Amino acid sequence: MPGGYRAVMPRVRTVFLSDIHLGTRACQAGQLLDFLREYPADQTYLIGDIIDFWAMSRSICWTPAQNTVVQKLLRRARHGERVVFIPGNHDEALRDYCDTVFGDIQVVAEWVHETADGKRYLLIHGDQFDQVTRHHRWVAILGDKSYELLVRLNHWLSWIRRKLGIAGYWSLAGYAKRKVKTALNFIFDFEASAVHHARERGLDGVICGHIHWATIRKVDGLDYINCGDWVDSCTAIVEHADGRLELVAWGMRSRVPALAAPVSETAEV
Repeated sequence: MPGGYRAVMPRVRTVFLSDIHLGTRACQAGQLLDFLREYPADQTYLIGDIIDFWAMSRSICWTPAQNTVVQKLLRRARHGERVVFIPGNHDEALRDYCDTVFGDIQVVAEWVHETADGKRYLLIHGDQFDQVTRHHRWVAILGDKSYELLVRLNHWLSWIRRKLGIAGYWSLAGYAKRKVKTALNFIFDFEASAVHHARERGLDGVICGHIHWATIRKVDGLDYINCGDWVDSCTAIVEHADGRLELVAWGMRSRVPALAAPVSETAEV
């Protein structure tokens, strides 16, 4: 725009983030910083796998941008924004500190969030609904390493695409998920389990992360919302002042229609 002016998005009521995986080479901290600058909010929920202790036990990659992400979240909390951290399986060590406060950031096992229009959602990371993570940890760790390899390959493929002048974002990991039937079956089983848990609690739906598959959709009449991740797809959920929920696909600089959109109940990235 003329004069270098950049429009800033209006303040939103709530930002929901998951699966940032700080401490890894694959973490898209720069993209996340850009997103946070564009989306000031009244409250921010960090829904698990914010810090990747699993990967850091093998090797640590902590960049200046990742450090700035932590500083920015702490600054938001200090300035009066509610920041709530719900640990996931990759930062499960922090579950020992639930119901405590670190630098004005609340740490809790789960949270029930009420939107401006009165809907109540369970906020939970989601590894509780993953039978592999719960009962076959070694398989989960193997899968984590395989996913990390796909993300690294995607980095080089993206570099090649830029050199060849090919526009647009393409995810190798996302492509693999869409093509592998067992992965899709796992995702749908995960969604059904998450929604069943929310229904038992008498809630309107669930907002979670864990599987790196961002979506806003109806499952068995309830709202199933997944934040996605900041490793591969760079996605987040935002709540507007009127309670509408929207999936922002920041990696593609696009916005996905909210649940209230009249054309379709389903929106996926």
